[in-house]
Amino acid sequence: MPEKLKVVLCWHMHQPAYYDWHSEQYQLPWTYLHGIKDYVDMVAHLEAVPNARAVVNFAPTLLEQLDDYVQQIQAFLREGTPIRDPLLAALTSQPAHQPFLNQPAGETNKDATVITAARLKLIDQCLRANQERLIKRFKPYQALAEVANSFKQNAKLVTYLDEQYVIDLLMWYHLAWLGETVRRQDSRVKVLIEKGRGFSELERRQLLEIIGELLGGIIPRYKTLMEKGQIELSVTPYAHPIMPLLLDVFSAREAIPNVNFAGISCYPDGKERVRWHMHEGIKTFEQHFGCKPTGCWPSEGSVSEATVRLMEEFNIKWVASGTGVWHNSMKKAKLDHQSLHRPYRLYKSSVNCFFRDDNLSDLIGFEFAKWHADDAVAHLIHHLENIARAAPTTGATVVSLILDGENAWEYYPENGYYFLSTLYRQLANHPQLELTTFSRCLEVAVAPLPTLVAGSWVYGTFSTWIGDKDKNRAWEMLIEAKHVFNRVIAQLSPEQQTAAGRQLAICEGSDWCWWFGDYNPATAVRDFERLYRLHLTHLYRLLGEPPPAYLNLSFASGHGDPATGGVMRRGQESGT
Repeated sequence: MPEKLKVVLCWHMHQPAYYDWHSEQYQLPWTYLHGIKDYVDMVAHLEAVPNARAVVNFAPTLLEQLDDYVQQIQAFLREGTPIRDPLLAALTSQPAHQPFLNQPAGETNKDATVITAARLKLIDQCLRANQERLIKRFKPYQALAEVANSFKQNAKLVTYLDEQYVIDLLMWYHLAWLGETVRRQDSRVKVLIEKGRGFSELERRQLLEIIGELLGGIIPRYKTLMEKGQIELSVTPYAHPIMPLLLDVFSAREAIPNVNFAGISCYPDGKERVRWHMHEGIKTFEQHFGCKPTGCWPSEGSVSEATVRLMEEFNIKWVASGTGVWHNSMKKAKLDHQSLHRPYRLYKSSVNCFFRDDNLSDLIGFEFAKWHADDAVAHLIHHLENIARAAPTTGATVVSLILDGENAWEYYPENGYYFLSTLYRQLANHPQLELTTFSRCLEVAVAPLPTLVAGSWVYGTFSTWIGDKDKNRAWEMLIEAKHVFNRVIAQLSPEQQTAAGRQLAICEGSDWCWWFGDYNPATAVRDFERLYRLHLTHLYRLLGEPPPAYLNLSFASGHGDPATGGVMRRGQESGT
């Protein structure tokens, strides 16, 4: 009987650092919103199919923020300690818009203009959801949203909205963001949804309690599945930096020889910074899961030969990247008729390299949301069966399906409930396919990898993070800040050095440059560009240096309308 084709589903769970230490507030709510929807749903689907297998990769900054939200909610429920996320705090604030006034709780601001602005901020946030799948699905929420959109056209009319309207809109925003498994299983949530309007102070607090329970259960539930051997948990460097660019910014030329480096020089002491991110990332992983990771999903699947060899220092046994990197590497090595679907290894390296099947992964990320779940899963399995049948000729042994674990599902009916449950059941019980993890594939025969062309899973290049004028400007600012860091760090106390090093790491994260560029939507660019400047400003403060005046000025804007709002990319550019 022929050996089964191994299939690895790898879900990358990631959120950047949204907390601004200067204002002592979270600037964006996506960590806790994705927590109560996508991280909860994914673990519930795995729990429901015990013989299913998957790899789940957690970014350390996400783990820390999830834990912080749990601590905040518990402190509020016990002692009334203010919650430091304005949107979450609004659930139980009196009035609801109080956290958006930028003043201490209990103080009253009677300025109608200020109150209107705060209410508009809250209302605008409560509309930041998928129109088709999250808003229109619930008739009460849709009705509230229609009123909100009409009032946004004439801001003065917002003062005439009664408080109950704002409360109901806020409640429905959070009810819509709950995971589908939660809505189906939690009787308290069912009662709130059935009520539909006129939510009381007690019901607002109850919903906050539910959110606290959901967030508090995420890490323990994944840890339990890991301890059972059902899933593998892997790590990403601490703040999700593009490691090859920190090691050598000019490695971007390997995939795009004519990349624009205007204004950019090499990143100072990049190798030590990569080591810092790996050390702190593994340390954070251990604190939450009680063990060391075997594998690493490098931020955005960004790899280079230097990056992979550096992983050996941390006893990492596997990394993964994308089809584009594999294709570029095969082309450079002049190797034909090789299979994407197998592990590779550089000469004298102990690290296995797996490569994402872009076509199949992007079907999940971008196309199957429009399909009936049964048809989508059947189509995917048909492709996998074809790969399995051809394996004796092609040498295929492992198919890697790797994608964002949080952003695709709001485009699916019921948050991907039917797709994911069907996918796990059918793959777990398929006679020709073995659903497994990367660590369980380490004994599979590896193919030699003579060279590895530096790049990421996005197009096989680093064009998402460098080469555009706004992206390059962000690198300029970061490099300048790093020079200041190097100049003054020895003068600081050990505690100050630790705080500054961690803040520098946040500024080194990949998320900022991801969003810079005209092809991205204006709202997202505005949010992340502002947050990047706030993080750099705070770094200068920690270093005891005056922040440059340019950090008060916006340097990037967006005008695009990309698929899925830009939160995900396809592995290959259209037409390639």
